[in-house]
Amino acid sequence: MTATIVPPAGPSTEVVDPAVLVARVRRRPALRQLAVCAVLVGLLLVTAFLALILGASGVPVSDVVATLVGQGSSEFVVWSLRLPRWVMGALVGAELALAGAVFQTLLRNPLASPDIIGVTGGAALSAAFSTLILGASGIAVAGWAFGGALLAAAVIALLSGTGGVSGFRFVIIGISVAFVASGLLGYLIARADVRRAQEAFAWLAGSVQGATWPEIAIVAGVGAALMLALRVLHRPLSALALGDDVAAQLGVHVARDRLVLLGLAVCLAAIGCAFTGVIGFVAFASAPIARRLVGEGSLALVAAPLTGAVIVTASDLIAQHLFAGFTVSVPVGVITSLLAAPYMLWLLAGLGRRGLGG
Repeated sequence: MTATIVPPAGPSTEVVDPAVLVARVRRRPALRQLAVCAVLVGLLLVTAFLALILGASGVPVSDVVATLVGQGSSEFVVWSLRLPRWVMGALVGAELALAGAVFQTLLRNPLASPDIIGVTGGAALSAAFSTLILGASGIAVAGWAFGGALLAAAVIALLSGTGGVSGFRFVIIGISVAFVASGLLGYLIARADVRRAQEAFAWLAGSVQGATWPEIAIVAGVGAALMLALRVLHRPLSALALGDDVAAQLGVHVARDRLVLLGLAVCLAAIGCAFTGVIGFVAFASAPIARRLVGEGSLALVAAPLTGAVIVTASDLIAQHLFAGFTVSVPVGVITSLLAAPYMLWLLAGLGRRGLGG
């Protein structure tokens, strides 16, 4: 009987197309991003479900579903109270988060956020001025808030000087403007009538209570246009994230494109807080959280808005139901601001592990 000798397996001599290897490397991050976004969408739907069924006036799940398809008996509760509140929270959370993501990408600084460098502070100061001094209300206050955010951003850019929009100087001046806006805001509230000051403070704390469909239409329409513009400018944004020198080599007009992108981000933040007031922490933290989820190195321009929407809608559920016994309803901005402390500790712990804690 003749034995068959099988040669030992050696290294494969198969030639693999480099393009196939690149595709394999890219596929894993893409699948991870898709999975993360799917989970975030699922969480957002959970918050929508809870927002519609929970409340002082109990509405059965079957009646909620029937009302959504036009056959239920709770049209006012669902369509006029609960659903607009949730939709506004999701929209504002997404817009603030995307604005923060663009700021942090362009300025390459985790502190470069509209609520840190004075953009939303300008909106708050302008809104308070219109309410306490001019006696404005309704959509007029939203218009003043939007204009105040744009004015604050313009002041920061002008004080930064030539080339200051590109980094640390812009952030430091923005933080200074935020302190000035906070001081002036405190002065306006201190000198105002108690009742008027209480009304202004309720707006400044950030709340989606009382949202209406016409307001939602404005926030959604303007936000969609700005997001579409950011999508068109995705290539310059991705290039600028690699640094000015690399972006210039890739054919990007660095100064012009950065200024345009920052302008779009400012408008996103402005429309995001124009009707709801200042909802803190969302623009600051959503993008870093999203990037941790999808993998470092990603711009997370889809995951970040979804993260912001989940944060705001979940925080509003907490504000409504965890503090339901309070005589005064707790604004969602109070809850999101409370999240800032554990987030900062988590962020500092991460920097310490990488040897960047100072």
